[in-house]
Amino acid sequence: MTHIAVIGAGITGVTTAYALATQGYRVTVLDRNRYPAMETSFANGGQLSASNAEVWNSTATILKGLKWMTQRDAPLLLNPKPGWHKYSWLAEFVGQIRNYRANTIETTRLAIAARQHLFDMAEKEGIDFDLEKRGILHVYYDRASFETAGKANRLMVEGGLERHAVTPEEIRTIEPSLRGSYHAGFYTPSDSTGDIHKFTRGLAEACKRHGVTFLQDATIRRVAADATGARIEWSDTSGDKDNSATELLQADGVVVCAGVGSRAIAAQLGDRVNVYPVKGYSITVHLDDEDSKRNAPWVSLLDEQAKIVTSRLGQDRFRVAGTAEYNGENRNIRADRIEPLVRWTRHHFDVDTSRVVPWAGLRPMMPDMMPRVGRGRLPGVFYNTGHGHLGWTLSAATADLLAREVGKSLPAG
Repeated sequence: MTHIAVIGAGITGVTTAYALATQGYRVTVLDRNRYPAMETSFANGGQLSASNAEVWNSTATILKGLKWMTQRDAPLLLNPKPGWHKYSWLAEFVGQIRNYRANTIETTRLAIAARQHLFDMAEKEGIDFDLEKRGILHVYYDRASFETAGKANRLMVEGGLERHAVTPEEIRTIEPSLRGSYHAGFYTPSDSTGDIHKFTRGLAEACKRHGVTFLQDATIRRVAADATGARIEWSDTSGDKDNSATELLQADGVVVCAGVGSRAIAAQLGDRVNVYPVKGYSITVHLDDEDSKRNAPWVSLLDEQAKIVTSRLGQDRFRVAGTAEYNGENRNIRADRIEPLVRWTRHHFDVDTSRVVPWAGLRPMMPDMMPRVGRGRLPGVFYNTGHGHLGWTLSAATADLLAREVGKSLPAG
């Protein structure tokens, strides 16, 4: 059996391992954490959202970012501290404005294709991940923002998405628990939500049943590849091992799914994969009383003005997430970034927020907002990374695309 190493046990790494294993490959997954899905795939917004496929490369985004720079609780925050990677990445981001239309349409198509792949995995392997197929409702407070959103909506419809405008009365019918006054909205009945952590952990267990080996607490020291295969030097950093000891894993090929760590690994392999860590925050509101369970929404929401999304995760949890912070590889959970999420929740819903769990994760984002899926420069090297804010939404489709690409040069047999 052809042996493929996968670096990273987040949603993209685990879906990639599953796609390869079910096509007859021997797969080994390496990850620096004790368990799969412990970083960006731990507590995201929960949306499987083709309706959020609009790429951010637009003049409007740049202008909003400049306006928000002085607001500590702004939806998008840029640390102005000098840094070559940050500012060179932003320059490339601006350069991709010309591809806004094409990339939005392509992302929409990919997100729609990903749905069935993910649902098929969950059904086949019996994975319970608090899936809710109730659609996603985007809400707008004024005519100008709604009409601006209509331009992106036309592109997503062109990409094949079923999405339509709704009136304030229809908003209240779709989600009766939502308080506030709105000009209009867009509703996507085919979108859904779920717990990314539960899904990824469940799929990792399914991977093991298909023969996949997981090496956790594995810190990558060096990666190399040539015509004879891939070589990965790694250390067991579990705490009860000698951290200086280096082990060698040899494989026929390697797939880099290492999130924000992909850039450094790609550099070792002679490739430029320009991911930048864009931090997002979430809170998980525990619904401990019957009134809160009754008053929390079931339909997933996106408040376009606040850039906040919500997901109901079973009877007892309500996830609220948002913000984009350009501040390097910084995982600190800032109180001034969490407070707006709590405040927004209290304003819009009659739920108890006495037990709220905060979280922050780093989205691996490419300047063009498109995932890097395909071959590297060296033989046997592949990438499935850079999904940005849509890793949960796109992962099942990109894993399938990646497995096909591997099969072209490294057949499983």
